[in-house]
Amino acid sequence: MRRPEAVPGILTSADLVATAESIVAQQEPSGAIPWFAPVDGVPGHVDAWNHVEAAMALSVAGFTEPARRAYAWLRGVQREDGSWPAKWVMGEVTEPGGESNHAAYLAVGVWHELTLTGDLAFAGEMWPSVRRSVEFALGLQSARGEIMWMRNADGSVADHALLTGCSSIYQSLRCAVALAERLDEPQPDWELAADQLGHVVACHPEAFADKSRFSMDWYYPILGGPLRGAPAYRRIDERWDAFVVEGLGCRCVSDQPWVTGAESCELVLALDAMGDTARALELFATIQHLRHDDGSYWTGWQYANERHFPSDRSTYTAAAVILAADALVGGSPSARLFKEIAGRDLGPAGPADPVACGCEAPSLADSLRTRR
Repeated sequence: MRRPEAVPGILTSADLVATAESIVAQQEPSGAIPWFAPVDGVPGHVDAWNHVEAAMALSVAGFTEPARRAYAWLRGVQREDGSWPAKWVMGEVTEPGGESNHAAYLAVGVWHELTLTGDLAFAGEMWPSVRRSVEFALGLQSARGEIMWMRNADGSVADHALLTGCSSIYQSLRCAVALAERLDEPQPDWELAADQLGHVVACHPEAFADKSRFSMDWYYPILGGPLRGAPAYRRIDERWDAFVVEGLGCRCVSDQPWVTGAESCELVLALDAMGDTARALELFATIQHLRHDDGSYWTGWQYANERHFPSDRSTYTAAAVILAADALVGGSPSARLFKEIAGRDLGPAGPADPVACGCEAPSLADSLRTRR
C-alpha cells in the first residue's frame, strides 16, 4: 500500500493515513461515502461531488479498494441521462434533481485515479459513465457559456448558474478532454465548451447568481483554473480580510463567526495553484486545530460561541485535508491536479465564441445567418 507523504512540521504520513481511515470508517456497505456517519441518530447525506472527492483522498492515502468501491457504487446508481440525484440518505433518494457540477466531477475523479495509478483499464471501465455525465452537464450550458446549476426532477432547468459550480465544471471538462484523448475518443466540442465556460467565469460576473457572501465564490475561480496570475492575486487580496480569520482559518460565509476545515483546505489548494505557497502552508498549519485525536476533522468552529459547529467530523473535510497535503508537497503523481491537466497548465481560456458572450460584435455574415 502506498503511503501519503508528510507535510513537514504539520502532519506526518501516519497522521494522513489516520485521516483516510476516518473516511473508510464512515463509508457505507454499498460503497457510498456520506458527509458523516450518523450523529445522535441523524445520518449524513451522500452527494456525488463530495463522494468523488472522498474517493480521490482515499486513493492518495493508499486505500485503493475502498476508493474503487466508491467509484463502482457511483457508476451503478447513475441515471440514464448521466446525472445523479442531488442527495441520498441511507440509500434513499431525498433530492432527485440533478446538479451539473455533481455530474461533471466524476471526470476529475477518474482522471485523478488514472494519473495516480496508471490503471487504464479502470479508466476505460468508467469512461461510459464519464461521457454521459459530461453530456448531462453540457446539456445545461447557455449560449453565453455558463452552465445552469440543476435540472429539476420534472425536467425543467434552474434559472441561474453558480460561479462556484461552473468553476468546478471547468476543471472537470479539462479532465474529461484529457481522459477522452487518452482513451482515443477525442471530444473537441468539450474543449470548446470548456474554453467558453472558463472565459465566462473569469470575465462575466453578470452570468452568475450573487453568492458573494460565500467564500467558495471567492476562491473557486482560482481553484477550478479559470484565474491565474495577477487577476488571481487581486481577487484573493481584495477579500482576504473578509474571509480569513488569523489563527483560525477561512470562514464559510463572510457574515458569520464560523471557520470551516473544507473551505480552508480548498483555499490552501487555490493558493498553492496560483503559486502562493507561503500563505498556503501557513493556512494549512492553522486549520489543524480542527483535528480530532483519531485523525478525523471537525467540520467547523464557531469562534464566537467557542464550539464545534456542526457537531460532526465530516468525510469531505478529511478528504480536503489529504488532497491539500498532497498538493503542498507534490506527494503523488496526481498532486498537480489543480495546476495542470495532462501537462497543460490550468488557467485562463479565450472564448470559443466571443459573439455569444458579447465580447465581440457580430459580423454582417453572422447577422445574416441569424435572420435566416
